[in-house]
Amino acid sequence: MLEFYDFITYSFFAIEIGHTFFPAHSAYGSLMLSLATFGAGFLTRPIGGIVLGIYSDRVGRRPAMLLSFALMGAAILTIALTPSYDSIGLAAPVVVIAARMVQGFALGGEVGPTTAYLVEIASPLRRGLVVAWQPASQEIAATAGALVGVILSSVMTPDMIQAYGWRIAFLIGAVCLPFGLWMRRTLPETISHEEHVAAHVESSSHAVQARRHIRVIVLALMILASGTISTYVTQYMTTYAKNTLHVSSSLAFAVSLVSNGLQIIGALYGGWLADRFGRKPIMVWPQLAVLVLTYPNFVWIVQDPGMSSLLIGFGILSFIGSLPFTAFYANFTEALPQNIRGGVFATIYAVAIAAFGGTAQLVVTWLLHVSGDPLAPSWYLLLAAMVGLVAMSLMPETAPVKTGDK
Repeated sequence: MLEFYDFITYSFFAIEIGHTFFPAHSAYGSLMLSLATFGAGFLTRPIGGIVLGIYSDRVGRRPAMLLSFALMGAAILTIALTPSYDSIGLAAPVVVIAARMVQGFALGGEVGPTTAYLVEIASPLRRGLVVAWQPASQEIAATAGALVGVILSSVMTPDMIQAYGWRIAFLIGAVCLPFGLWMRRTLPETISHEEHVAAHVESSSHAVQARRHIRVIVLALMILASGTISTYVTQYMTTYAKNTLHVSSSLAFAVSLVSNGLQIIGALYGGWLADRFGRKPIMVWPQLAVLVLTYPNFVWIVQDPGMSSLLIGFGILSFIGSLPFTAFYANFTEALPQNIRGGVFATIYAVAIAAFGGTAQLVVTWLLHVSGDPLAPSWYLLLAAMVGLVAMSLMPETAPVKTGDK
């Protein structure tokens, strides 16, 4: 939760952070500089994925998870406490960019080891639901971030949020640091001493072993690209609702709160369905529904940007869109052998996020700016959904039991 709360809170307060650290001649220029810094955190994700992912395969899941958590905690405190550009000049954006890059490194090495860990502690018939807590935790974090945003925008004036309100949002996340470190230190390890030794012996062949699974890896890269575009464009909806649709800040945050809450339910439900009916059906059919429903929902939202259209329209897309990716997490992890699972998953995830997540909000902001069409985000989402659907239909089924065997 902390890892993603931090990243998502930044996107929610991109406008205020831009004004604090990146003053520019126009509001558009300040926002783009802020979003570019948000994207800078994605540059180090592949490095973190490779380093911490392979570290988790060779040394253990628990040490890798502890290290990534500690790094993320240090970064969130740095951003929250860095003085503004007006106070310390150029040092302010430099420090913030450096903290974002540390965040990216930590988060790049977070998802692979934790997803591998969940698969390894779960019983075969419940892997989908157990692994679903990985994406669900991300949505819990997003919901918490949106809730904080709703509360702050309700009790503070825009000037107060600009001055220090966004810092409070970051510091609230930092409160869970000691609890998270304590919890992770008490986790049982899932890789035995013998497996540690074997991983060291075979360490030179990590890439060689990954090449044996190249087809699944390429398909997973396509699916993760689709998913990360959808995730980060959805998280951008707070900024989109305020800047493009010109709705109130409280309604914009409420939309994020509702859509993220529905994604928690969808993530867990998708995992349960994947255990019951297999991985592929729960990937393919909901993804097809997203492809069909995206454009009509955006047309409704743009033509009538009110509470009903925003909450129902984004809510539908959020719930259905969360179903296939929880099934995919179990599917891809099961398709990889244990001795390369953490490293491969972390690396592929980080590469997809860096290439497409880090640029998603910039692309959407640019499309809106050059086209002047408020429907521009739907174009990008449709392309991503189509790529994801094709790849999902080609993934092998990895469920340990056949449909109906339970």
